Amino acid sequence: MGVSNRATPTANATGTRSKQLARSLRRSQTDAEAKLWGHLRGRRLDGLKFRRQVPIVGYITDFACVDAKLIIELDGSQHAEREEADAIRTAALRLVGYEVIRFWNADVLKNVDAVLSTILDHVHGATRIHEDGAS
Repeated sequence: MGVSNRATPTANATGTRSKQLARSLRRSQTDAEAKLWGHLRGRRLDGLKFRRQVPIVGYITDFACVDAKLIIELDGSQHAEREEADAIRTAALRLVGYEVIRFWNADVLKNVDAVLSTILDHVHGATRIHEDGAS
C-alpha cells in the first residue's frame, strides 16, 4: 500500500479548530484592527494583498501579506505582560520566513498614516535589500 497524502485526524482537527477560531476573531475584531483593515483590504495599500486572522505555524496572526512574507500584529495593553510569549511567537514565525512587525492599538487609532508608512518601509526596504544584494 502507498502512503496516504491525507492529514491525520488529529492534524485535521487542529487545522479545523484554527480556521474556526480565525473566523471567530474576524467577526469580533478590535477598533484598531477594523481601522487598519480598512486601509489594507482589497489591495488598497500599494497593491499588496493582505489577509486577516491568518493561521500560520499554529499561530493566528492579525494580518499577513504572504507575497511580502510580512506579518502585522496589533497589541493592546495585555501584551505588555506577554512579552516572552510574543517573542516565542515571533521567533516561530521568523523561522518560516516571515518578518513580524508590531504596533500598539493606540498608534493605529491615533496615527494610522504613520503605521501605514512604516508597513510600506518594511515592504520596500526588504525589496531594496534584495535588489542591492543582487547588484
